[in-house]
Amino acid sequence: MLPLRPDDPELIGDYRLLQRLGAGGMGRVYLGRSPGGRTVAVKVIRSELADDPHFRQRFRREVDAARRVGGTWTAPVLDADPAAERPWLVTAFVPGPSLHEAVRAHGPLPPGTVRALGAGLAEALIAVHGAGLVHRDLKPSNVLLSLDGPRVIDFGISRAVDATALTHTGAAIGSPAFMAPEQIASGEIGPASDVFALGAVLVHAATGTSPFQASTVPAMMYAVLSREPDLATVPADLRELIGACLRKLPGERPSPTAVLAALAPAGGAAALIAAGWLPATLVTALSRRAVTLLDLDA
Repeated sequence: MLPLRPDDPELIGDYRLLQRLGAGGMGRVYLGRSPGGRTVAVKVIRSELADDPHFRQRFRREVDAARRVGGTWTAPVLDADPAAERPWLVTAFVPGPSLHEAVRAHGPLPPGTVRALGAGLAEALIAVHGAGLVHRDLKPSNVLLSLDGPRVIDFGISRAVDATALTHTGAAIGSPAFMAPEQIASGEIGPASDVFALGAVLVHAATGTSPFQASTVPAMMYAVLSREPDLATVPADLRELIGACLRKLPGERPSPTAVLAALAPAGGAAALIAAGWLPATLVTALSRRAVTLLDLDA
C-alpha cells in the first residue's frame, strides 16, 4: 500500500480513500472505507476508457453481471457507478497479497498450498461461469491470498476493457503467459479458456515461472500456440491434472468441476484450506498487513 498522491481523489461516491493499492490496465485501485466503516477496494477507471461511450455501456452490463457472482472464493462487487465522470466500482477488500506478489517475495508455494489454491480457484470459476461470465484474465495478479483462502478478482469486468481496446487497436488483450491458444489465435473466449489460465496460474504458484518460456510478447504467444508446456518442476501428483488444463484444444480440457474433484475429492476447497493452507512465511506477512490496517484506523 502507498500513500495517496496530490492528484488522487479523497472521496469516490460515498467511499473515503485511504491508500493506493496499485494500478493496472483498467485504472487505479484504492483502499477505501464505506460510510458504515467497511474496508473496501475502490477501482477508478482510466480517463481514456471513461471517454468511450461504448466502454460505458459494456462496463454497466459487465458490472450488473458480476454482481450476480456468488461463491466463497471471489471478491464480490459491492457497488459501482458506470455513469460517473470517472466510472468506478467497489469490491470487498481482501487483506492479503496477490499470488504474483507472494511468489516474488517468498518463492514457489509448497504442494499442499498449490493444491488448496487450485481447488479454491476451480470453485471460483464454477461461480463465475454459473453467472454466465468468463473471467478472461485469470493471472497471478488477479488472485489474492488470505488466511481463509484465495480470492479471484476482476471477473467479467475485463471484458468491457477488452472490447474497447480491440475496437481501437485490433490487438489481443490479456497477459500472454496466461492466455489460452484460442484467445491468442482468434480472440474467441469460453469457460475452457479460464481453465487453461488456471493451469498456467498453478504452474506459476508451484514453480515461480510460466509453463511457456520466451523473452518477448510475440515469442510468448508463439510458444503458447505451438509448444508443449514445461512441467518438469511441477509436483508429480499435480502434473497430469495441470497438463490436462493446458491442452491446446478447449474441448480436451477438464471442466472446473472436474478440476475441483481431482484436487479436493472430499469436502471441496474449504476442507483443504481449513487445515492451514499457507506456509509460515506468508502467515507472518499477512499478520503484518493486519497491523498496518489497524494503524490506518488509529
